[in-house]
Amino acid sequence: MLRRQLLVAGMAAAGASALPATATAAARPDASTRIVGALYEPTASVPVSLQELGRALAAARSQFTAARYEDLGAALPGLLSTAQATRDASAGRAREDAHAYVARAWVLATELALKGHSDVAWPVADRALAAAQASGDPVVQGEAARVLAITMRRAGRPAAAVDLLRRTAGSLGQGPGDTSRAVAATLLMTAAYTAACGHRRTDALDLMAGAEDAVGRLADATTRPRSQLFTVDATTAQADLYWIGVHTALGTPDEGVPYAARITPGRLPTAERRARYGTDCARMWHHLGDHRRTVAALIFTEQVAPEEVRRPALRALTADLLYAPMTVAGVRELAARTGVS
Repeated sequence: MLRRQLLVAGMAAAGASALPATATAAARPDASTRIVGALYEPTASVPVSLQELGRALAAARSQFTAARYEDLGAALPGLLSTAQATRDASAGRAREDAHAYVARAWVLATELALKGHSDVAWPVADRALAAAQASGDPVVQGEAARVLAITMRRAGRPAAAVDLLRRTAGSLGQGPGDTSRAVAATLLMTAAYTAACGHRRTDALDLMAGAEDAVGRLADATTRPRSQLFTVDATTAQADLYWIGVHTALGTPDEGVPYAARITPGRLPTAERRARYGTDCARMWHHLGDHRRTVAALIFTEQVAPEEVRRPALRALTADLLYAPMTVAGVRELAARTGVS
């Protein structure tokens, strides 16, 4: 049985009208258009200090982890142009550091494009990896490789994506310090899910076992990590979260239920990760044919990250529930709030 948080979320099906009216279906600005502009028609900008650039990047990262995707989409073009202007005006070690900031800004842009299932994700991820390689920082290279691999999977190349992730994880896993090994663990988790989406069961299970082993060798890797990574952390809770998605993708969602039960959503470190928990549980329950729990998980997701349920994939799931032969309580209200008709 799922933790109390999702059971409480189930009660939201009856009282969803308590959510603020402003969370209803206001159309999001087109983040893809803004990202395309940043790619091919960047605005003119002036360089700033690395300290100021670091603060701007941290603010953008906070918008992502808080699942404030509209705010992030508005901030990214200026951040990217400033980061690139700062890099171009720098030399030596400062230039390498600026390359890392540019790479991480493009990583955020890729994450945002992936949230919207936008085709622009691939060229953006390519920019991220190029800047990461120029930085010489293996941790940043691993973060960029992860988002590039996700775009490769979405483009129908899961085998190549798994190979990229496995190679990069192997290189990082040999590096000094917990941070490199933590990034390697996140790459193995992503590789496992990618293999599962490609129906490679043995590879998926082996990669997840390797990820769990890597996480287990990190210091204090329970729910909140000691070394915070850029978008996804390496913890036992994150491994459990990935197990849910892996088993759902493999067609064995019932095997994901025990992992969902082990997670306390409120202890996940960010709104974006709590929303991912709700999303993965919704997909799991949907594959199991339990529409009531699917709606409960979607409403939980809406409560922790309202913009998340307006993503194309979750709107499609809501529409599927809306037009099911037997409608579950709360789904019509959810559909109205998220613009599904």
